[in-house]
Amino acid sequence: MTRYDRDMRGYGANPPNAQWPGGAKVAISLVLNYEEGGENCVAHGDAASEAFLSDIAGAAQWPDQRHWNMESIYEYGARAGFWRLHRLFTAMGLPITIYGVATALARSPEQVAAMKAAGWEIASHGLKWVEHRDMPEDEERRQIAEAIRLHTEVVGERPRGWYTGRCSFNTVRLTAEEGGFDWISDTYDDDLPYWKRVGDRDQLIIPYTLEANDMRFATAPGYIEGEQFFTYLRDAFDTLYAEGEAGAAKMFSIGLHCRLIGRPGKVAGLKRFLDYARSHEGVWFATRGEIAAHWAATHPPKALNRPSEMSQADFVQAFGGIYEHSPWVAEVAHGLELGPAHDCHEGVASALARAFRAAPEDKRLAVLQAHPDLAGKLAQAKRLTAESTAEQASAGLDALTDDERTTFEELNAAYTAKFGFPFIIAVKDNTKATILAAFQRRIENDRATEFAEACAQVERIAWHRLKEVFA
Repeated sequence: MTRYDRDMRGYGANPPNAQWPGGAKVAISLVLNYEEGGENCVAHGDAASEAFLSDIAGAAQWPDQRHWNMESIYEYGARAGFWRLHRLFTAMGLPITIYGVATALARSPEQVAAMKAAGWEIASHGLKWVEHRDMPEDEERRQIAEAIRLHTEVVGERPRGWYTGRCSFNTVRLTAEEGGFDWISDTYDDDLPYWKRVGDRDQLIIPYTLEANDMRFATAPGYIEGEQFFTYLRDAFDTLYAEGEAGAAKMFSIGLHCRLIGRPGKVAGLKRFLDYARSHEGVWFATRGEIAAHWAATHPPKALNRPSEMSQADFVQAFGGIYEHSPWVAEVAHGLELGPAHDCHEGVASALARAFRAAPEDKRLAVLQAHPDLAGKLAQAKRLTAESTAEQASAGLDALTDDERTTFEELNAAYTAKFGFPFIIAVKDNTKATILAAFQRRIENDRATEFAEACAQVERIAWHRLKEVFA
């Protein structure tokens, strides 16, 4: 049995109504990353200097050396950029979520005091602003615990939100297993929060962004002036706002860094956007903690019996009757590479159809032959499966006149004699009249054409049956 752990489905075609407070059309989450003093630096005991997210083009790490220019750029973020942004946000009365690197917060007591005085949410951004990609799992778990300890010591309370950023494949699982976070943001996979099952608990994930993010001032391709940042934010906002007006409200995360957007020429673009967004009705500026609390109250986690996680016995019990008297289809489907994308109507329909299509012709023929005649003797004797009984009744085939019944019996006999299997059609797509018309048209087909058509109809019948299961 192969299971694929990536989730390509998410909420699918019909995401939930966010129901933001006050009927807001979009929720805006402003995130200020506080990393200054937590970056790679030999003075911090690291092996090399920092090389990420600065105004130094083509920066590279300097092993065993301190990088004066890089350090001073990060220091600008703490010394000047933070306070420029603090003045902007407090003057506008906007709620802010801080992604605070624990060691950076410990080295910036005045800034932490200002964050707390402003009522900003201070979430954890890890112990140090370093790459976790190759970090052993036990070491990353230790650093998560130490980040929480130091954050609590510096801020006065433990963090309730988490974002590593330069994370490993294990980060989301490890932070969820820690058990104390209301939300985790180390994903970029949706415009809405969602619940992720980790072990025996449901963890709320609030996806973040790397594109509505001032880091693009320091990466290529990226922004070179504040107006470009404003234009991108405005266009994203307009799209999300229009979706919200249409009843599909979303969340808009905006990522900021003190040393980047805190520069005068860049912050002007951010201010233009904030003025623009605030000129609209129905915009909810919220911390990620506020978004998490709303989502937990409005969209709590639901216990799901996920097909991709079922044993073969349970899978066959649930879906073995979808293909008429042919549980082997479900047995084969269970062995495919199933994952979260199959935990829905279309997903199971696809898996069953693949199993059916891959079978040799004699096995598919047996499935066709397992189907009853339309309005035939089994129906009259009430010996059909519950599914077939309901399907035939939906097209009125359980209430034929004597003449109509005679017509069906004659067509059934002629069709079966010619093709060796009964006439099959998805009656839920048809009326009594269109069924008769299809019967009379298809009986003229050659066997290969009609075999293919009958198989397609079997798949369509299965699709309808699964729709009822997942309703």
